[in-house]
Amino acid sequence: MYKYLLQSVDGIQWFGITALLIFFSTFCFALARIIFSKNNQMEEMARLPLED
Repeated sequence: MYKYLLQSVDGIQWFGITALLIFFSTFCFALARIIFSKNNQMEEMARLPLED
């Protein structure tokens, strides 16, 4: 039933493509931030929960 309902909506395929692009770009941004971050900055962020 839902399959036929969604097929009747014009342009519904763009919702899936947009969601995939948002997920992929977020994943790439996180990966680039991890790769290009400095080691001392990572150590500082790792100690944050322990400092009070």
